[in-house]
Amino acid sequence: MTDVDDAVAAIRDGRLTIVPTDTVYGLATTPYDEDAVRGLYLAKGRVAQQPTALVVRDIELLLESLPDLDDATERVARVLLPGPYTLILPNPGRRFPWLAGSRPETLGVRVPGLAGSAHDVLDRARALVATSANLPGGPDPHTLADVPEQLRDAAAVLVDGGRLPGTPSTVLDLTGEEPVVLREGAVSAEDALRAVASVL
Repeated sequence: MTDVDDAVAAIRDGRLTIVPTDTVYGLATTPYDEDAVRGLYLAKGRVAQQPTALVVRDIELLLESLPDLDDATERVARVLLPGPYTLILPNPGRRFPWLAGSRPETLGVRVPGLAGSAHDVLDRARALVATSANLPGGPDPHTLADVPEQLRDAAAVLVDGGRLPGTPSTVLDLTGEEPVVLREGAVSAEDALRAVASVL
């Protein structure tokens, strides 16, 4: 078996993995098991009120996971994704409440543009929950060696994707009357808002 095989099996079983993404290394598991997500939060020292992104392999699975999106939000998602964004979307059905933190009527989602082993893991797992593989307040991991030993020890599988850009995704909240950049990351706030305006 390869590291990708092992990682996919671990994610499906609800175990923790360290995987490369298009931005930084992530601590990941299945999004479909509340206990698995609690284990991820515990390993990272993340508070339950803090949301974590649902990461899916393509826009079709995103729309399947959030079937209540209105036409305008769907158009924005199709323009920005795949890409280095985390989009906060309306979630009126309150799906995946264990990922939504203190705002169960919303959900953060990612459809990253991936290559190599990172693509293979997500393509086969279809969906995962992932957060930066760092400790709260710590630096974002560019390489597998940058991941804190505490998290590497907690993970069942480590997938080495080489050196990554190291800048996290730009977080864009689309749940209000106007889009709001909550975190400027791989895409500047100006460029993110311009991209949304071009659709709306």
